[in-house]
Amino acid sequence: MPMRSYLSPLLRTAISLMRFNIAFYVHHHGSGHVMRSLAIAAHLDHGEVTFLGSDLERYQSIIPERVRCIHLPMDTSAADDHYYAQRDVAGLHHAPLNVAGQAARVAILSKYFSENRPLLLVVDVSVEVAMLATLCGVPTVIVRQHGTRNDLPHVLAYQNAIGLLAPYGYNLQQEEEDWLSKKTYFSGGFSRFNAQVDVTDRNSRQVGVLVGNGGTSIDERFLTTLLSQCAGWHFHVVGEIEGIDHSTSNVTVYGHVANPLAILSQCGIVIGNAGHNTVMEMASLNKRMIVIPESRPFDEQVIKAQVLGKLHLAKVILPELLFTTDWAKELNQMMLTTANWGATISETAANDAAGYLKQAFSQQYQ
Repeated sequence: MPMRSYLSPLLRTAISLMRFNIAFYVHHHGSGHVMRSLAIAAHLDHGEVTFLGSDLERYQSIIPERVRCIHLPMDTSAADDHYYAQRDVAGLHHAPLNVAGQAARVAILSKYFSENRPLLLVVDVSVEVAMLATLCGVPTVIVRQHGTRNDLPHVLAYQNAIGLLAPYGYNLQQEEEDWLSKKTYFSGGFSRFNAQVDVTDRNSRQVGVLVGNGGTSIDERFLTTLLSQCAGWHFHVVGEIEGIDHSTSNVTVYGHVANPLAILSQCGIVIGNAGHNTVMEMASLNKRMIVIPESRPFDEQVIKAQVLGKLHLAKVILPELLFTTDWAKELNQMMLTTANWGATISETAANDAAGYLKQAFSQQYQ
């Protein structure tokens, strides 16, 4: 049986009193990695916690002072990398030639690994960083993501890690090899919003529209179509988007909102992409959801959306169908359903994930 999201009270107490040194490598693409790391780190007390990443400055205002930050240069080519060349390397996803930032980040990471022992590194996510830590003798726990990740780099990283952490419920597991499931700890889903019952009026014709980062089909053209088809609905747009007529009577555009909870509380339906944090936040709020899976490496959002659709947790509409869909019909049909994310979310998931990491540290250094 795969590892589950349960720690006995006695073990939880013993682990909570342990001193530890845990670092998170936080990938810079999108906001999901840092928000997930923050949620887990909030439950890591009695020890040292460090974030390592290339875009941590953007989140400095929400990273607690007790969390040490190591800022890494980007691993992409710059104008003065005159001999830069991209290449395919067996066992790695990204290993460019002659990139100063890449060499500098490897040096910083290696120095950190050599000067901070004992250490457990949580990798969210990078095959290259996981491999570097392994070479430096640092045990790793790798955060799982949905997607087709049976390629050689992923398999090697998963095999070399001391453990795997899936920040979602076992019910959201995709089809995969048995050894991978057995090595994975399924913490249950969690987000910055505490799991709660949706108190929105079931007949509310208010719709939240979440404009994600990292590339999205939820753009000016799509919203214009949505507004024109659904005059009897009011849309609350959260996120950066250009070209929308703010004077249109059935839309309110908020732009970037640090905490959209008050806005979403009005909405009976939410439309968004199938990114992990977006899905977990809507699950925490128990919202009816329409997901639009975007193209991402390893088909992460596509496969997650397939799992959600199979479980009837969300309505899935592919980007290529946005302009042939009868949106008024879809919204009316959604109003006839009742959201029930159930086992997808656990109120103790972030705490359980932290407990799992403390236990992993203890097992390495007892």
